[in-house]
Amino acid sequence: MKVVVVGCTHAGTAAIEQILQDHPETEITVYERDDNISFLSCGIALYLGRRVKKLEDMFYADPADLEKLGAKVRMKHDVLKIDSEKKTLMCENLKTHDIFEDSYDKLIMTTGSYVAVPPIMGISDPKILMCKSYAQAKAIYETAKDHRHITIVGGGYIGVELAESYANTEHDVTLIQSHDRILNNYLDKDMSEKVIDLLKEHNVEVFLNERVTGFDRDDDEKVVIQTNNEDHKSDLVIVCTGFVANTELLRGQVDMDRHGAIIINDYTQTSNPDIYAAGDACTVNFNPTHKSAYMPLATNAIRQGALAGINIFGDIQKYMGTQGTSAMELFGYTIASTGLTLDNAIHDGLNADVVEYHDNYRPAYMPTTEMLTIRLVYNKDNRLILGAQFFSKHEVAQSANTISVCIQNKNTIDELAFMDMLFQPNYDNPFNYLNLVAQMAVAKERDEKK
Repeated sequence: MKVVVVGCTHAGTAAIEQILQDHPETEITVYERDDNISFLSCGIALYLGRRVKKLEDMFYADPADLEKLGAKVRMKHDVLKIDSEKKTLMCENLKTHDIFEDSYDKLIMTTGSYVAVPPIMGISDPKILMCKSYAQAKAIYETAKDHRHITIVGGGYIGVELAESYANTEHDVTLIQSHDRILNNYLDKDMSEKVIDLLKEHNVEVFLNERVTGFDRDDDEKVVIQTNNEDHKSDLVIVCTGFVANTELLRGQVDMDRHGAIIINDYTQTSNPDIYAAGDACTVNFNPTHKSAYMPLATNAIRQGALAGINIFGDIQKYMGTQGTSAMELFGYTIASTGLTLDNAIHDGLNADVVEYHDNYRPAYMPTTEMLTIRLVYNKDNRLILGAQFFSKHEVAQSANTISVCIQNKNTIDELAFMDMLFQPNYDNPFNYLNLVAQMAVAKERDEKK
């Protein structure tokens, strides 16, 4: 079989490794228009915050690794056109500018995403930078060394992590967010406010409900950030306003959602049976709603990529879907989430409710302990667990993984309330805090029926 992989970051790398592990005789050609592969953009903030010394450590594979496995890796090659009926590609060698044609039996689209650039005046100013790729990270690092006041536009994971990195490196930091909260896809308003308070404690200015309308320069060559509310001034601006699926090559040839992400089935297959997709280029099957959604996360990309590598040889292993589980460390606190927030559950038409647990994670008689806040979201109609959010100095990220499995396995609040979990005073109370928050939900439902 001749397989062509277009794009080679997380999903592409995982697909190639999986194919050549299971079927080393497969002929694989990889087209990547950049000069590197497998860059972990989630590590940019660690580098900028000087917690990781070398940006190059954020690569976990290189083209030579894939070539040793047996793949033909074509770096600095751009795919210009795909004809899915003829199963051909038109490609350009970006070094020589030679244009040639190639063909495939199976195609794996792992073209990823690009930063959603707002179509506003002044966005091309060299003091306004994007944050995703290796080259962009290097540009941000070099530019920020000579600028003290940095403004982050966008309050998602990357924006918040960058705000922390610069606050920790003696920069003046402003964070501008168009929503009424930060991390709005992951946290309800109450939890978001805890994160905002934490940012403010570390001298990060946070402006909510402000939509950037344009950029300009003043007489001192500072960037003027124009919003619907007021103007802000800064030495440097980093735009972190989300990602857009990079799928133009297949527009009109496979089914896509309204945002342009490729829709896949349970085997990562597109509407064309000879084309598979994985990573930021495609949708995920979001288990809490049983609908397709767009969630550009590295975890999704790696899993989907490996499954595409398995399933091009037949419907072998189903994609289990995702809960969108994620976490971050912020000024010594762990913030984690999985599944639906209450607001998103209600917006999706579910009869959802929430309980909030706030207590020490282990007994007070221990030499030290930390407060832990958990918000557990559940469906009142069938009592299924829909999501959870965590905030603590204690490392609670793995608890988000546990709730993710509960959502995956369609567990109820009643089951979680008495689920078998260890007790040891170093780690928790006789009932683990996940048991206890579920017991709160059970009690709330019982009391409402009285």
